[in-house]
Amino acid sequence: MTTPLLIRTISDYHALRGLPKPKHPLISVINFDDLRDTYETGVQTLLFDYYSISIKRGMTHRYRYGQQDYDFNEGIMFFMAPRQVLRIEVDEHHQTPSGWMLLIHPDFLWNTPLAGNIKKYEFFDYGVHEALFLSEDEELKINQIIENIRQEYHTNIDQFSQNIIVSQLETLLNYADRFYRRQFITRNKANHQVLEQLEKLLEEYFNNDALISKGLPTVQYISDQLHVSPTYLRSLLKMLTGLNTQQLIHQKVIDKAKEKLSTTDLTVSEIAYDLGFEHPQSFNKFFKQKTSLTPMEFKQQFS
Repeated sequence: MTTPLLIRTISDYHALRGLPKPKHPLISVINFDDLRDTYETGVQTLLFDYYSISIKRGMTHRYRYGQQDYDFNEGIMFFMAPRQVLRIEVDEHHQTPSGWMLLIHPDFLWNTPLAGNIKKYEFFDYGVHEALFLSEDEELKINQIIENIRQEYHTNIDQFSQNIIVSQLETLLNYADRFYRRQFITRNKANHQVLEQLEKLLEEYFNNDALISKGLPTVQYISDQLHVSPTYLRSLLKMLTGLNTQQLIHQKVIDKAKEKLSTTDLTVSEIAYDLGFEHPQSFNKFFKQKTSLTPMEFKQQFS
């Protein structure tokens, strides 16, 4: 594993890519056309101490963000949070993409509501691995916000500058949040594949001895098996099914419990054990919370 090249400041990045010193040390809008090509053929691993938002066209590099390849096949907008590793594979025929990149150091957000709220935007998460698709009108809207930010920090900095720029940045993030949630719906094929993989995973888990030996699967276990983050998976499932990951796991437990209660001669205690419950009382309480019936009341309907 290659040790990542740590780029601590925006000024360091400007120097690395052959750019003049930034107008502001904590925020910068960079056009890719102005960058000096410093990427050598091969694999490079980078670690940044700041946020990055970019629109990239003509990507020839292969990106690996978190534990999976980043898909630029249809989308163009890309988000990175501080201290997250980006692995870039550069071939000998690579070209610098067109577009722009907004760099924001966390210190710029200090003492503003966005300093805490920025963590709610899930597209900064490792689990998001598709670039955001933008329509022509959406891209124009995003580009105008970026131009507003660029003009503001290029003017004389005063007591209002930070609040104005942070307000513009929050507007950009809210638009991106809207567009990403739309993408959850419109990228049906990829989304349905996740649902199919989740259903298969749960079915296999509930049909072997894992329940008895390990108990109910955790949200983290499910996310790890699907190679996405818990946050990303929760949002995707909520958008597509109306249920979060934990609720889907619980629904699977209830479905299996109803199947065993209605089609087998197993006792409630035996079914509780088969479903990973250490104590029948816990299973009884869980089942009644979800169905308004005790397991025995449900079973008696099929006597």
